[in-house]
Amino acid sequence: MAVATIDLTKYIETRLFGDRPHIRGRRIPVATVVYNTHEHQWHVTETAHNFGLSEAEVLSALLYYAENKTLIDAQEATYQADLDVDYEKHNVDD
Repeated sequence: MAVATIDLTKYIETRLFGDRPHIRGRRIPVATVVYNTHEHQWHVTETAHNFGLSEAEVLSALLYYAENKTLIDAQEATYQADLDVDYEKHNVDD
């Protein structure tokens, strides 16, 4: 039996943010949507309202994350590490 796949490219793209997946045409990373949804225990409608997205965009982000969790978590860890390095560079006590 073949596993059905859903084409999420209508809602998700990776051309910005160093290949970090984000909502198409928006500067909102999938990880930001997903992590906030989980952290705050928001429903899809709350998440959509809080980010100014459609429910379809939120659901697509959640599904995309579920299908690419390992990759996205690794990308976010690298992104955060880079931010930490930049923060340390600019906040050194002289």
